[in-house]
Amino acid sequence: MSKLDELIKEYCPDGVNMVPLWSVTAWDKRFNAVDKSMQSKVYKYPVLLAKDLFAMQQEKGDVFLLSTGIETGWTTENIAGDYLCEGEVVTLPWGKSSPVKGLIKYYNGKFVTGDNRIATSLDTKKLLNKYLYYWMVNQGDVIDTFYRGSGIKHPSMFNVLTMKIAVPPLEVQREIVRVLDSFTLLTAELTAELTAELTARKKQYDFYRDKLLTFESDIPLLPIKEVVKKRCAGATPAKGNSEYYEGGTIPWIRTQDVRFNEITEVDSFITEKAVEETAAKWIPENCVIVAISGATAGRCAINKIKATTNQHCLNMQIDAKKALYKYVYYCICSKQDELISKKQGARGDLNSSLILGTKIPVPTLEIQKKIVHVLDNFESICADLNIGLPAEIEARQKQYEYYRDLLLTFAETGNTLVTDRQTDRQTDRQTDRQTDRQTELSEIKLLQYVFGYAQVELGIVGKVSMCKRIMKSETSSEGDVPFYKIGTFGKQPDAYITRQKFEEYRNAYSYPSKGDILISAAGTIGRTVIYDGEDAYYQDSNIVWIANDENIVLNRYLFYCYQLQPWAVSTGGTIARLYNDNISRAKICVPSLKEQKRIVSVLDRFDKLCNDLSTGLPAEIEARQKQYEYYRDKLLTFKEKQ
Repeated sequence: MSKLDELIKEYCPDGVNMVPLWSVTAWDKRFNAVDKSMQSKVYKYPVLLAKDLFAMQQEKGDVFLLSTGIETGWTTENIAGDYLCEGEVVTLPWGKSSPVKGLIKYYNGKFVTGDNRIATSLDTKKLLNKYLYYWMVNQGDVIDTFYRGSGIKHPSMFNVLTMKIAVPPLEVQREIVRVLDSFTLLTAELTAELTAELTARKKQYDFYRDKLLTFESDIPLLPIKEVVKKRCAGATPAKGNSEYYEGGTIPWIRTQDVRFNEITEVDSFITEKAVEETAAKWIPENCVIVAISGATAGRCAINKIKATTNQHCLNMQIDAKKALYKYVYYCICSKQDELISKKQGARGDLNSSLILGTKIPVPTLEIQKKIVHVLDNFESICADLNIGLPAEIEARQKQYEYYRDLLLTFAETGNTLVTDRQTDRQTDRQTDRQTDRQTELSEIKLLQYVFGYAQVELGIVGKVSMCKRIMKSETSSEGDVPFYKIGTFGKQPDAYITRQKFEEYRNAYSYPSKGDILISAAGTIGRTVIYDGEDAYYQDSNIVWIANDENIVLNRYLFYCYQLQPWAVSTGGTIARLYNDNISRAKICVPSLKEQKRIVSVLDRFDKLCNDLSTGLPAEIEARQKQYEYYRDKLLTFKEKQ
């Protein structure tokens, strides 16, 4: 049994009193059409006029403005002057255009008021103001039905004042308030966390959208007009002609409807007569619409309904043989900075020529389709660590710092992932490196999904590694563990080291794993040997390997890539050498692991056919809010005393 259950059992086992709201509250007005007996006490709270509100916005302070149910810390006690009030109150908006439940507010302290109806308990020894607040929020859906009028609606205060409020003993009220305060705090914390998460996801989305729309030089960059089949602007029928608007059923899109969205419904309509007699012509579904005037210029949308528009919209019907309309829409979304920079005139307008002349990459329709799929399903793809980002990075703040650093240090050429990404790393380098590896893996998989492969520098695949230096004096012609030098690499050893030295160095320094591809960096440059796991040691700097991540590149696939000699050899010294930087900067194409396995399987069969004489030429990734509302409603539901 909960504490609240115990208190109810102790103080009101037979139910609680249900009384009219007017009998336990005082308000700030003498309401018309309400019997005076329903308002035994009225508080006189002066209402600020528009000019006073404007003046108050000029300074900051600790006195709160209660206006339309919204608390805003705008003003100071001096500016408030005669308007200053103080107390513990619950506010109900006098005018509203959205559900009232979220607009009912509780406040305790100094305040000034705009246009509200303000309530307070007549006797706080019988009714707590905070309990009154929670009860009114709980009754928000009922109170909503008391609002009347078109546009800004106003409540029937008679209906509000005659509502029946459950008034349990104070001990029960206090416990209800304590529980709901706790839930409110948890909800606020959750809201803050979700807001931060949403912000991070939006940055993440923008980053990947722009990344997906950046291509190699062989992808044509075309002016938008090259993929547009038809284009037009709309019109605003004469406002004074009622025949153009009254009874209209034809959707009429205005720039305020264009918000980087899919338009499925509108608030404004015109008549068939308006379409016949003005330039507000029909446009088909799935046009890309760009706002061209003032503050909204550059915003875009897609109409999912057949509609008309005003003259501040550029409507483009995309040629389906050249581009997908959703792909063009995403391109324009990613071109916001460029479009904004093209604004002209005092209002900052665009025109059709500026928009249609903006260049966008136009890959094949198949690649466009994949990009649209990724961006349309970004949330679910993010949740899949096989494709999306490692979205959860220990804490929200670390996540923010991670994205910030990623955006500021990321270097990319075409769709090549390069290694110049480790600048200005922060304190915990191991954690940073783990984060980098996760990110690199995610980016590679995303590029593989869209383009079929990612072009990757070998430094992304893994670190160039080598064994600890062995001095000539530490070797002998006989011993426990073979020591391979350039001359004997891939052949029979002619030098050995002791078992003790081998175990010491293998455990303390870099050492290849079974399957790693060893590379000759001098002599016969680029010769490769697959390390078989047998005890052996290799000459430092002359024999190296990449400690590769097989979640990115299979060893065997890497072995075949090395046969292409993708690196540049340094020839400026006495002898030609393959330095670590030459290897790190070398680029290879990396398809998906599945495709790598297929390629390796084919090449292995060819290798076997060519090299195995026996078969040779002679012979394939709102729960808490509902919980809060459930408990709030449960706590405020009582059995009425009979």
